[in-house]
Amino acid sequence: MSTEFTLSAGGYTAVVSARAAAIRVLQFEGRDLVVPFPQGGPIPDYRGVIAAPWPNRIADGTYTFDGVEHRVPINEPERATALHGLAFPLDWTLKESDAGALTLTCTVGPTAGYPFVLELSARFTLDEAGLHTSVTARNAGSIAAPYGVCPHPYLVAGSSPLDEWILEFAADSFLEVTPDRLLPVGLAPTEGHLFDFRSPRAIGSTEIDHAFTGITFDGGLARLSVRDPAGTGVGGSGVGMSWDESCQWLQIHTADKPAPIPGRLGLAVEPMTCPPDAFNSGTDLIRLEPGAEHTASWSIYTL
Repeated sequence: MSTEFTLSAGGYTAVVSARAAAIRVLQFEGRDLVVPFPQGGPIPDYRGVIAAPWPNRIADGTYTFDGVEHRVPINEPERATALHGLAFPLDWTLKESDAGALTLTCTVGPTAGYPFVLELSARFTLDEAGLHTSVTARNAGSIAAPYGVCPHPYLVAGSSPLDEWILEFAADSFLEVTPDRLLPVGLAPTEGHLFDFRSPRAIGSTEIDHAFTGITFDGGLARLSVRDPAGTGVGGSGVGMSWDESCQWLQIHTADKPAPIPGRLGLAVEPMTCPPDAFNSGTDLIRLEPGAEHTASWSIYTL
C-alpha cells in the first residue's frame, strides 16, 4: 500500500499519495472537489497524478529529439500511444513537510526511450484559498531533454449530474483530433462551437476530450469554474481551478465511458505546458538544458 500524506487548513482536507504524487482526496467542509479513489491498488483513470515528462499522448510511442529517434513504451494500446509520461507509476519520496505543506520528489530516467535524467519536485500547499501545487523539473543529466507537464484532477462541482454543471473558461481555440486515436489535426475556433464556454453554460450531453489554447490570462493567471446549479449551503456550489502562464494549453475531458462502466463522474481539467504529441510536433515543447529548471503551478479551490 502506497504511503500517503494528509494536509488540513481553512476547511480544506487534502490527501496526497506517494504513488504518482496524486491527489487522492480533496474536500472542502466534507464536500469532494475532485473524484477520489481508494487507498492502495492502482490509480483509476490517472486521477490526480502528475503527468511528466510529457502530458497527454505521443503517437506510436516514437519521437525524434536532436536528430535521434526514441521509442517509449506504449501504455494505451487501443490507440497505439504513450500516455501521460513516465512519472505516474513511480513512488515519490517525501523531501519535507509541515502542517500545511509537503514536497515530494522523484527521478525520471534514464529509461527505455527517454535517455535523460530529470529530478522532479512537487510542492503542495493547503490554506484558506485552496490547494496550490507547483512542479519543478531540473535536468540532472549531461544532455538537453524534452519536457512537458500537467496535473490530472477530475473536478467535482456537486452532487448533480455532470450534464447539469455550469462550465466557464476563456479559450479562443481548440485542437481538433482524430476520432480513433485522439491525435492532433489542427486548431479550430471555439466561437460558435459546442466547445465555446467563454460564457458560463451547462455542459449538457457534449462529449469533450480536447486541448484548448488561446487562453485568457488575467494578472498572470487563467481561471476555470464549474458550478452545480443545485449546490447551496456549506461547502459552496462548485469548484474552480487557476494556473500560471507556463501552461498555455488546457485539456478538458468529460470522462465518458462505454456502458456499463460508470462515466462522467467528474470533469478532467489539465493545464498543460504543451499540446498532445508535442514530442513530435515540437509545439511549445520545453527544452531543458543540463542544469536548467522549469516550474509550473496551479490551484484548486471551492466556489
